[in-house]
Amino acid sequence: MSPLSLDLSPDLFPALTEAQADPDGPGAHRPALRFGDRSLTYGELAATASPLAARVAEAGRIAVWATPTLETAVAVVAALLAGVPAVPLNPKSGESELGHIVSDSAPTLVLAAQGTQLPSALAALERLDIDIDTSAPATSLPSPGTSDPETPALIVYTSGTTGPPKGAVIPRRAIATTLDALADAWQWTGDDVLVHGLPLFHVHGLILGILGPLRRGGSVRHLGRFETAGVARELSEGATMLFGVPTMYHRIAETLPDDPALAKALARARLLVSGSAALPVHDHERIAQATGRRVIERYGMTETLMNTSVRADGEPRAGTVGVPLPGVELRLTEEDGTTAVEAYDGETVGEIQVRGPNLFTEYLNRPEATAAAFTEDGWFRTGDMAVRDPDGYVRIVGRKATDLIKSGGYKIGAGEIENALLEHPGVREAAVTGEPDADLGERIVAWIVPADPQSPPTVDELADHVARRLAPHKRPRVVHHLDALPRNDMGKIMKRALTHD
Repeated sequence: MSPLSLDLSPDLFPALTEAQADPDGPGAHRPALRFGDRSLTYGELAATASPLAARVAEAGRIAVWATPTLETAVAVVAALLAGVPAVPLNPKSGESELGHIVSDSAPTLVLAAQGTQLPSALAALERLDIDIDTSAPATSLPSPGTSDPETPALIVYTSGTTGPPKGAVIPRRAIATTLDALADAWQWTGDDVLVHGLPLFHVHGLILGILGPLRRGGSVRHLGRFETAGVARELSEGATMLFGVPTMYHRIAETLPDDPALAKALARARLLVSGSAALPVHDHERIAQATGRRVIERYGMTETLMNTSVRADGEPRAGTVGVPLPGVELRLTEEDGTTAVEAYDGETVGEIQVRGPNLFTEYLNRPEATAAAFTEDGWFRTGDMAVRDPDGYVRIVGRKATDLIKSGGYKIGAGEIENALLEHPGVREAAVTGEPDADLGERIVAWIVPADPQSPPTVDELADHVARRLAPHKRPRVVHHLDALPRNDMGKIMKRALTHD
């Protein structure tokens, strides 16, 4: 692992500063952002974002209507240049959720693309339209309002699965250290061209997918919405990296047998990265077989940004999220939350706890929730359960609240059973939960979307299949057949919605 130098200066985007200093230099003409047929060079981005930054510099806190557009990227860059915290808003959020976020974060402005119709929950906010005018005279890039790396940069709201969404306050320090650690792990440079179609209201699509290329001085091509044809086109035309979530890679895996152009394009990529949820091993193998390229996974959260990743110079092992990133400490703990799990045996399950410069500062206006999220010695309780292989690779087996099943005296992670079920030819999608059992404590329940609804696999067939691959105590005792699994905007399965009447 190479040594890592973390830049904690207030300048998050050195390439923008360089382009501003020399508007006729080669750096100013390098591509920065492209959304469909609209694009900005670094010089144009500086000329567009700098006057907007000057306009919001005294705003205190701003909201950004985070559509997958050039305007959203410019707005967030402008806020970061001004040193003003930005609150990305999910355009698919309902009125009550938006109302909660606006009330909680109290922005003074909402930035949106011209012509965008905003919901009534934002009606009380002053609106500032984002004007992409590359012909405007260039102005100097503002210095951030503070040089303190602890200054809030973004307030990103969690999904709110256990109550109203909480605003995670992400400082400039966390953004810089995470992106620099990923540059080390992925050998990410200014020569890389990233393609993705992720939403821009969360960590994956916005921080990694937009701010990551800009910090490196490289470029990003956003698809607007994910399509395999767009992936093939951009990777065939010079893009070097692809970021996606498991549902996207599943669509790629399904399309590959009938699309040789897609297979050829993926084979040209330097790096294929999946995150936000576990990528099933079955999809890993189908993509690798068709393209010769293996998808690598990384692991992060809104509160921690990125914690681990398979390295570009490491072994791309399906089913793992690699090793801790430079600067990140990671440990597994027993149920008491303090006793460390020392085993590196690929079997002993513990809760992941992390600490390091990648962590958020607090939950906005929620001191009790912030205190509860950390141990007394500063470790963040992720709520994710994992095992560690002998070489330190981390394998996540599920969430503590929904994916840790205690059955017959064993602690079982739902994730490994889901992967085993997906290897059955009769299973298209799978989720695993636990339910009370008088004898076992909890019994394992499988929720299956069958490949052929007219001939779904039976509970005995699936139980035998899992028992052969894992162990008899990990076999499902109950199977429910569904038309589709409930998922959120990021493609994560919403297990709390899996109920059997």
